[in-house]
Amino acid sequence: MMKVDSEKCIGCGQCIKDCFPMDIEMVDGKAKINNKACIKCGHCIAVCPKDAVSTDDYSMEDVKAYNRERFSIDSDTLLNFIKFRRTVRQFKDKEVEEEKIAKIIEAGRFTQTGSNMQDVSYIVVREGLDKLKALAFESIKTMSEYVLNNRTLETRMYKRYAKMLIKMYEEYKENPSVNDRLFFNAPAVIIVTAGSPVDGALASSNMELMADALGLGTFFSGFFVKSAKDNKEIIDFLGVKKRKEIVTCMILGYADVKYLRTVPRKKADVSWK
Repeated sequence: MMKVDSEKCIGCGQCIKDCFPMDIEMVDGKAKINNKACIKCGHCIAVCPKDAVSTDDYSMEDVKAYNRERFSIDSDTLLNFIKFRRTVRQFKDKEVEEEKIAKIIEAGRFTQTGSNMQDVSYIVVREGLDKLKALAFESIKTMSEYVLNNRTLETRMYKRYAKMLIKMYEEYKENPSVNDRLFFNAPAVIIVTAGSPVDGALASSNMELMADALGLGTFFSGFFVKSAKDNKEIIDFLGVKKRKEIVTCMILGYADVKYLRTVPRKKADVSWK
């Protein structure tokens, strides 16, 4: 429940103006939250000049007062940081510290979600990586064989990928410790699940930036996500919750490659109306 400390409230109305579901009213010169249409977005907490609003739904220890020096990032620096990001597929034989993984997940936790659903969950795989790889490679093999053995228009489009994946599977089976072209022998994986794919993707993007800021390398394995789709054995092994789906699979580790510059991209496809 969202609450207003009437002793602190000065009746400025800032919380009312910024309340999207219009769940706050002014009563006797004080703000009153009705907690009927409230989606617990916390805008009232953030905007109050007197720190008069709180909630017992979440930990108020998460709340930090704005500090320009600590909260601001130069726009050119941020843009260069984004441009320098690279997908990493070469990893050192070095474990990723738990505190760094926790900080990456924290970046996901504070990413916006539709209607403030906060429906994103995170599955960290380290000890069970070999088991997960085995399940994923078997699933990839099954999918690829299906594509190669069917002549529908849909499967014809993917035959080239199917042949590549079959080869990838065979090389892995021949020497798993060397020919891991799914997780590239990274020491950790974070699987992001959500009820809304958009929410999961937004969280994943912020998580990747945090990983880069922590000196880690990452890439998102679309092949794994494909292998896990409708695969009960993988879903059960990971413990994916009901009404949630795997959105991304972030491969995580210390990069064993050093990039020296950014790379070019296509011109932005922009329409002004």
